[in-house]
Amino acid sequence: MLFTFAGIDHVQLAAPEGCETKARAFFGGILGWQELPKPEALQARGGVWYRCGAHQVHIGVQKDFTPATKAHPAFHVHNLDLLRQHVIQQGVNVTDDDARTEENIRRFFVNDPFGNRIEFLEWL
Repeated sequence: MLFTFAGIDHVQLAAPEGCETKARAFFGGILGWQELPKPEALQARGGVWYRCGAHQVHIGVQKDFTPATKAHPAFHVHNLDLLRQHVIQQGVNVTDDDARTEENIRRFFVNDPFGNRIEFLEWL
């Protein structure tokens, strides 16, 4: 083939109209992700963009929004226990999961303020 894939540029999570304040409180405030400026041509669509490690996460407005309760992004974390403790202290419900411990992977799930499932994992 004459083309190659370099990897993931960004992940987009859908959210309802008017989501920006809650998105900033969760992704920027609780998770500590850096907010990125949206290109001027896309600002009128609403939503918020973030940097998470080497990647971007775009919170995009979707009319007739329905949360993704099964499909989800998974974010690789260093010091997973500290993140888990932090989000619990911030009032975020955590769902622990040990289904991948045989692979030396620890993980847990949360829902963003809009009900989207998000996984955080650490390779041991």
